[in-house]
Amino acid sequence: MSLLSERQKEELHKSMLEYLRANNFTSAYNALKEETGVEYTPDPKAKYAGLLEKKWTSVIRLQKKIMDLETRNASLQEELSLAPSKRAAMQADWVPRAPAAHVLTGHRQSITRVAFHPQYSLLASASEDATIKIWDWETGEFERTLKGHQKVVNDVEFDHKGHLLVTCSADLFIKIWDSQNEWKNIKTLTGHDHAVSSVRFLPGDQYIVSASWDHSIRIFDVASTHLVRTIRGHTDWVRCVTPSDDGRLLASASKDHTGKIFDPLTGEQKMELRGHEHQVEIICFAPIASYDAIRELAGIPNTDRTKRPGVYAATGSRDKTIKLWDTQSGQMLKNLAGHDNWVRALVFHPSGKLLLSASDDKTIRVWELSTGRCIKTVEAHTHFVATLAWGRQRVSGKANGADGGDSKPGEEKLVNVVASAGVDQMIKIWLP
Repeated sequence: MSLLSERQKEELHKSMLEYLRANNFTSAYNALKEETGVEYTPDPKAKYAGLLEKKWTSVIRLQKKIMDLETRNASLQEELSLAPSKRAAMQADWVPRAPAAHVLTGHRQSITRVAFHPQYSLLASASEDATIKIWDWETGEFERTLKGHQKVVNDVEFDHKGHLLVTCSADLFIKIWDSQNEWKNIKTLTGHDHAVSSVRFLPGDQYIVSASWDHSIRIFDVASTHLVRTIRGHTDWVRCVTPSDDGRLLASASKDHTGKIFDPLTGEQKMELRGHEHQVEIICFAPIASYDAIRELAGIPNTDRTKRPGVYAATGSRDKTIKLWDTQSGQMLKNLAGHDNWVRALVFHPSGKLLLSASDDKTIRVWELSTGRCIKTVEAHTHFVATLAWGRQRVSGKANGADGGDSKPGEEKLVNVVASAGVDQMIKIWLP
């Protein structure tokens, strides 16, 4: 069905005929005249002379004007968003944007991992230069260097109180450092037969879980440093291991192209997540706040009101994709494609509505979970981005927080700060 009235159609046809005649397109002129059946007598003084060209140039002028207005509008919106009253309202949906607030330099080789202190404005970074560095992310100041590992430090994490820091290395050792006692190396754990690639405190902080190039996952008792359990299931290097919030599940990612879900108490494999076409670099459980958005994305009826941790997980791979999974059935719910290189890090937004990813394509991408769309790309680094972390510090309701938009005054929220780092040896701190 045409959008034009009969009169508008006739005017358009006559304008086209005049344009074809004026440019000596005789065959096209005759064909159009015959097809349309329009009675047209050329007249250089008639209103159709040059009408098509005039309309066309005015459309281009209008398009340019609209684009200029849209740019101006975006600029004004940005200015408004920086106003204190607006900034507070937007805090719940804050995501990193360039430029970074601080750029921390000091490591002499690639940075492998960053981790936030859960209470203070401290950040720990691990590097291929065999050191760990402690920084104040609020001021951007360097605090100290921790030395003890002999080779690449692959991972670093604080316990839930921030009293202890755990690190692991290609030197086969896991080390625990006391943040309350001059950051001394108070314990060294052994047990792996090859480079240790990942380490995490289990909820409660009595145990740590580690993953290694020796294809195993191991659980250690922090107090005694004894090896409690060895979990085998992967057929190649285990890149990453992480516990669910209640500690009842472990998720691992491996060079064998799979993610796996294990029971830490028995070592039993609960599920295999198979679908990536290359090494799986990273795996993380989705927070409960994101369940509604993930169900909407996957078309899962919202009759399932499960609020148990560990129901969904996300993986990032060298096949350049991110996949979302149902950990109970092993079903892949959604494939998120957009990065141009290996996906190295994933972190869920505290609101539960977004997922942030970092890649060897030097960018951080922000994905809207309910639609699976990439809604923002931040040109973050000058080289591969290896790690990404969201601040763990909790702040009162009216402060710079991000845990959902409808929190009441006095409620705690996660602080709005993101850190990224990688092969360019720079840590970037992203703040509102």
